[in-house]
Amino acid sequence: MTSTQSSQSSQPKISNGMAAVNGQKQTFWMPEIASYFVAGGAAGAASRTVVSPLERLKIIQQVQPRTSDGQYKGVWRSLVRMWEEEGFKGFMRGNGINCLRIVPYSAVQFTTYEQLKKWFTAYGTKELDTPKRLASGALAGITSVCATYPLDLVRSRLSIATASIPLQTEQALPSSSLMTPSGAKQALSSAYHTSSSSLNQAVSKRAELTLMREEGGVPGLYRGLVTTAVGVAPYVGINFATYEALRGVVTPPGKNNAVRKLACGALAGSISQTLTYPFDVLRRKMQVTGMAHGGLGYHYNGAFDALGSIIRTEGLRGLYRGLWPNLLKVAPSIATSFFTYELVKELLVTP
Repeated sequence: MTSTQSSQSSQPKISNGMAAVNGQKQTFWMPEIASYFVAGGAAGAASRTVVSPLERLKIIQQVQPRTSDGQYKGVWRSLVRMWEEEGFKGFMRGNGINCLRIVPYSAVQFTTYEQLKKWFTAYGTKELDTPKRLASGALAGITSVCATYPLDLVRSRLSIATASIPLQTEQALPSSSLMTPSGAKQALSSAYHTSSSSLNQAVSKRAELTLMREEGGVPGLYRGLVTTAVGVAPYVGINFATYEALRGVVTPPGKNNAVRKLACGALAGSISQTLTYPFDVLRRKMQVTGMAHGGLGYHYNGAFDALGSIIRTEGLRGLYRGLWPNLLKVAPSIATSFFTYELVKELLVTP
């Protein structure tokens, strides 16, 4: 084998199809990008629906005040409580708006990642190493967050609006925001409650208008964006890089079955989420700041103020609240996401 042939055979899979791109740019290039969007959107919707109850429980545990009574404690007990209080709709609360968010979010993320890998490798002429994968994933994460952040904020509000979270008492709140727990609870529900039949774009629009009217206009829709981007960049970068590294070890030629692919996704998601989880807690805290007359008792003046406040009042453990149910959901969620993405992409992309 010549050196040229050896070089060509060692190129990463990202260069596959480049010959077709060079020769048939108008007939292959655009359908390929479209397939990334469709596959990414399908992957996101499937993965989030599978773990919707755990996703909602994670958000509730992240933002509930630290009180002695009434907290959602324990994964199983909390899920049973959610079912008893709200039924199946409680499990799916916020999932409609979450899917509306995750479809474009996941589509943008996967498509951006695929395109950035090609750009960093000069379309297959350079090696696709771990730093390039990390950089591609990080930039893809930031891009997808900026494109869909208002929907993520609304989803967080919908997830906790009807939960029986113990709200801060009058003693814990400034005099200007005094409100009985029952009154604050009612305000939460009236501002953000939706029925299962209204989880659609009209719900998203109404909730966004509520935020804009009561919490500072358009900037209110982007509260916590910087914290989210800082947390998402390493998370997505580690997630993609770990997944592809594991695929090279766990799914060698001849052993590329569904179980091994799912295992790679589950491990990649668990590792990346554990390493970056404090950023997720900060993001949720920032998103519910000012919600419904301060019923949750959060009043932060930025990410650093929120970080300092959490450490002072709850210690380092406060940065990992909700981690266990989050890990329980991450494994099946990321596994489903990567598996669905590759499955749909293989069906759409012509060999």
